[in-house]
Amino acid sequence: MSQNARPVGDGSLGPETASKAASARGALAERDGVLVAFSGGVDSAVVAALARDALGGDAVACTARSETLPAAELDDARRVAGEIGIDHETVAFSELDDPNFVANDGDRCYHCRTMRLGKMYETAKERGIDTVCDGTNADDPGEGHRPGLRAVEELDVFSPLLDAGIAKEEVRAIADAYDLSVADKPSMACLSSRIPTGLEVTEERLTRVEKAERVLREWGFEGFRVRDHDGLARVEIAPDELERALDPAFADAVHEHLTDLGFEYVTLDMAGYRTGSVSPGGEGEPADDANGADGADGSESAAAGGDLGRQYPR
Repeated sequence: MSQNARPVGDGSLGPETASKAASARGALAERDGVLVAFSGGVDSAVVAALARDALGGDAVACTARSETLPAAELDDARRVAGEIGIDHETVAFSELDDPNFVANDGDRCYHCRTMRLGKMYETAKERGIDTVCDGTNADDPGEGHRPGLRAVEELDVFSPLLDAGIAKEEVRAIADAYDLSVADKPSMACLSSRIPTGLEVTEERLTRVEKAERVLREWGFEGFRVRDHDGLARVEIAPDELERALDPAFADAVHEHLTDLGFEYVTLDMAGYRTGSVSPGGEGEPADDANGADGADGSESAAAGGDLGRQYPR
C-alpha cells in the first residue's frame, strides 16, 4: 500500500460506504486468489487495493497493453500499482487483429472487452488463479450504451464493487481513504472511443489521436477528448476549462500540432467535453477504461461522421 494509506473503515468513510467496502473485501477474501483487470483508474485501483488487503500476495493486477491504451495511462497503471503494493503484470495483444473490432460497429466495445478479458483469463490460468475481477461499479449498468458489460457477464468476471452496491462517488471516497493518487482522476476511455461508429479503427487514427491529446495534457487541461472524424479533429474541452481553450496561443499551438499529425481541419466544440458524444444515441462512457471497467465510451453513428465529411470537404 501507499506509505500514507489508511485502512478502510478507520472513520474517514461514512458507515454505509465503509460497510460496503468491507463487504467487497470480504467477498474477495473468500477467493483463493484473484487477478484484477487493472487500468490504474480509480475503479480498478480500489478493487486492487481491496484485493491486496484481503489476499495479500495472492492478488495480482494485470494491465492489457494494446494500440488503444495511451502510453501515459500504462505509466499511470504501473505507478498506481506501486502505490497499492500489488504485484503488477502487463500482457500484450492487439484489438486490430479482430476484423469485428476494426469495423467499429455499435458492439466494438463488446469485441474489445471479450479479447481483453480473454487475455486476463489466460494470465490468471498461468498463475493458478481462477477468478478475474474488474472495476464495474454500481452506477455502470444504467449508463447508456455499454456493450462491454455483456462480455463481463458472459465471461463470468467477478465485479466486487457492483456486487457490494458501491457507486462511483463511494469508489472515490474509498480511494481517498486508501490515500490513492487517482481518487479524483477523471474517467479515461480507450482511444478507439474517439472514432465515430462506422469509421474503421486503424493504428494510424489511434496514434494521431493519442499524440493530439498529449498536447492538451501538456497545456494543463484535465477534461478533454480529440474526436477523429476522418480528417477533421473535433476538440472537446471540459466546460469549466473551455475559456482557457480560447487563448490564441493555445489555439495556434493546437492547430499547428494537429495539422502536423495529418488532420486537415481542427475545430473546437463549443458545447465542451461530454461523455459519449460519438456513441450510438450519444450515450455512455465508462467509469474507467478498458482494463478496469467497460472499455470505451461508445461511438457516434456513421451518419454523423458522414455529415461532418460533407460539411467540411476534403
